[in-house]
Amino acid sequence: MSFSFQTISNPVEEITFKEKGSKFIGFAYPVDDEEEAKERLTELWQKYPDATHICYAYRLGINGENYRANDDGEPSGSAGLPIYNQILSKEITNVLVASVRFYGGTKLGVAGLIKAYKLSAQMVLEEAKIVEKHLTQKVNFEFSYEDQGSVMRNIDKFNAEVLKTEFTDKCAVQVKIRKENLENFLSSFEPLYQVKIEVLE
Repeated sequence: MSFSFQTISNPVEEITFKEKGSKFIGFAYPVDDEEEAKERLTELWQKYPDATHICYAYRLGINGENYRANDDGEPSGSAGLPIYNQILSKEITNVLVASVRFYGGTKLGVAGLIKAYKLSAQMVLEEAKIVEKHLTQKVNFEFSYEDQGSVMRNIDKFNAEVLKTEFTDKCAVQVKIRKENLENFLSSFEPLYQVKIEVLE
């Protein structure tokens, strides 16, 4: 099983070029799920309400198993697919690439559209920084003050990121850890019988 994937580190916005009077504005966003992709597209429609088309493709999941290409009224296969193919060529996932088009009065034809949308996606992804991300898992711990030192040592040892802490009548900590280290991390707590562990979905 793979525990890491390639994606883009930050959004890239407003990479523009013109083709026979039509203007294409490219965008790329790192996204975690379909909901986030849809929110980004809604923002683009709000920003460019007069756009002729906003075509896009996204790819999600560690192996890119969830994807969509949308032509938004352009001839079938002339916009979303060329954008999607650029995402594939970069071997990245958890990314949305969109191209906002303003029609300039001259029809580009299907071949011209394919070329223009491919170029728009290519240009925006060339500006993106590609990074490796690791799958992570959130884990909750509840423990007594006596076990605090041991728990915190294990958390440090596995480079888990502490997200929340609560020290009242009991101690509670939420951490985020790389999925590939999860099994070893959890087994390191087995000698501590008083520690209650909950692995979050």
